[in-house]
Amino acid sequence: MGSDHINDRRELSAQRGIRKSRLQRNQYTISLMNEGLRTGMLTSREILRIQHGFMQILRELIQKYTRGESSSVAAETAESILASIMYAADAYLISFEEPEKALTYLKTIEVRKIYDRGVDKVGQCFAETKQLYKEISANKLEVPVDAYNLTIDESLPVFLQKYGIIFDAHNTMASIDYPLAVDDMRLQGVFYIKQYLERLKLETEFCAMFEPRQVLDLLVHYGRECRLNYRIELFNIYELMLNNAIFSILSGGDACRIRISENQFARLEQQFMSLEEGHIRSVISDAMERLQQEMALHSQLVGYMDRCKEELVQRVANAAKHSSLRTVIIAEREAEAKSMVISFSEEDSMSDVQLRRRLHEIMACERKEEKVKLILSSFHSFHDYIDMLESDCLYGDEYVALFQAFGDMELAILATIVFYEEVRSMPPDLPSFLLVEKGYPMEWQFQLVQCLRGMSRERLQAVAMYMNEMDYEPIKFH
Repeated sequence: MGSDHINDRRELSAQRGIRKSRLQRNQYTISLMNEGLRTGMLTSREILRIQHGFMQILRELIQKYTRGESSSVAAETAESILASIMYAADAYLISFEEPEKALTYLKTIEVRKIYDRGVDKVGQCFAETKQLYKEISANKLEVPVDAYNLTIDESLPVFLQKYGIIFDAHNTMASIDYPLAVDDMRLQGVFYIKQYLERLKLETEFCAMFEPRQVLDLLVHYGRECRLNYRIELFNIYELMLNNAIFSILSGGDACRIRISENQFARLEQQFMSLEEGHIRSVISDAMERLQQEMALHSQLVGYMDRCKEELVQRVANAAKHSSLRTVIIAEREAEAKSMVISFSEEDSMSDVQLRRRLHEIMACERKEEKVKLILSSFHSFHDYIDMLESDCLYGDEYVALFQAFGDMELAILATIVFYEEVRSMPPDLPSFLLVEKGYPMEWQFQLVQCLRGMSRERLQAVAMYMNEMDYEPIKFH
């Protein structure tokens, strides 16, 4: 009996303890109240008192929101203001190391004081976030990656300008496109933005340790190898550079280099193809530790880098299994000298007035042969050709007449635009691409596919060869 009684008391004691796994980061105060009620640390009467306190703050803020003109607002607005209030309360209560202490404050301290202290916490975080942004903006990498530049130059400033500590504390209020290597989307509002900037600062600090030329070259080789326009794709620069720095060490190179030669790649491929996942993890762990030591990285960057390790291990193991290591280890192919660079500068484009005049002349031609001749003699810019094709100045078999007059290289450029997503995921196989039925947003794209389907297999293989050798990087498809 005595033993059973002691066990019952232990079970009751365990039940009364707060389970941290039940505390939600984005609803910390509410989940803390639920745990307090479950464990008996809060009574139903105390829960009502706390709820009444938050409702009183809500009524006051609605008056402030309407500038005293009304005591009521739309339900959505009231819910948003209440969410902002709870965000501030969460900010204060989550600052306690132990949830039991936070619960004691919630039980004994006036709700108004908890909220006010929470507002101070949010305001302090916002000030630190603005300072972080200044540092990142001042030390921004000089890379032609749209998502990276737009996030820093446009999206983050929008957040800093529009963020409201009182009515919109919980809102992130920014469209952040650039992905981090390690992100935590559970956070909201200024606490998410601060965390984002802290991690972006670490990533930028690491990337800045390498020569800018190496960085740009790696981006170009990455775009060529993965068949994408790196300027507009969403990817993480830091992760790309970290991986190649690790592979450089594994292939006998220096930590400060991210260039991988064809010979180095061959050695790495041979090594990884013969290893099991556990051994791959050990090899990459050792290389990452060497990288951290040779570059004398501080503890924060070391910790952040360690969190990227498992993702790299899984990618290498999967790529080795499917013989696709070139998409993970970005090498500088010796055969690149043969690569054809297609680059039609925007500076060579016609002015708007000139383009409109040419389009009118084309539409005035009665015979398709005249239209084709005028187009071939007047247009020299890639961008002008696209503008012309999208202007609807051609009809029916006039498209076919023009496409048949194009060379293999011109057809390869247009086919790359039409099948951009397919080319990204696999080597160009134009005959196979043409067999797939899909919708085309532009009439010229549909007409091009119809025209290509009528060409001989030999001609299609020649076009596909140009697609395969093409350097996608200088071409802005969008």
